[in-house]
Amino acid sequence: MTIFLKTCCLEECTGITYTDSTPIRVCKNKRIKRNKVFKGIAEVGKSTMGWFYGFKLHLIDNENGDILNFVITQGNVDDREPLKNQKFVEKIKGKLYTDKGYISAKLTQLLFVDGIQLITGIRDKMKNCLLELKDKILLTKRSVIETINDELKNICQVEHSRHRSFNNFILNLISGLIAYSFFPKKTSIKFDVDLSLQLALF
Repeated sequence: MTIFLKTCCLEECTGITYTDSTPIRVCKNKRIKRNKVFKGIAEVGKSTMGWFYGFKLHLIDNENGDILNFVITQGNVDDREPLKNQKFVEKIKGKLYTDKGYISAKLTQLLFVDGIQLITGIRDKMKNCLLELKDKILLTKRSVIETINDELKNICQVEHSRHRSFNNFILNLISGLIAYSFFPKKTSIKFDVDLSLQLALF
């Protein structure tokens, strides 16, 4: 199950974008078998923080901290699946920075056809690939989307275990995303590009 939702909080793409997913737990692990509200809807998944029961929130944002698009999937869906859907990336252009979990030759080719360059880190024992210095620097700034995920959970409270229906869960999630869009100050990346005609020799 994949849910695509669009709201008025979506901003314009600047050519520099980041994507990541974060688990949205609907109950504690010891109460999974007793949960009736999301029975048949939520699924058990695994993240870097361990196992969870619920959904995944996939975000795409720009370097200014603005959310460009989002999608909700079940907890057991691969992080790369939403990027294969045209609706999720239809307004994205330029370079898309993400973590090692999104490494996929087929996905890279699929996005490249749509004018999107997927840039990820490399795993151990993988062949090194050449990147521009600018891309290497921007790849290390992925903390901008991780900060957004943290603010959505701890300030906008998109994650809690008091839901009484699936509709309530969706409404709470969208409300949190809209509330974030009105933050007076968002996490952003500031950088300047200095054009030079100098030739660097190594």
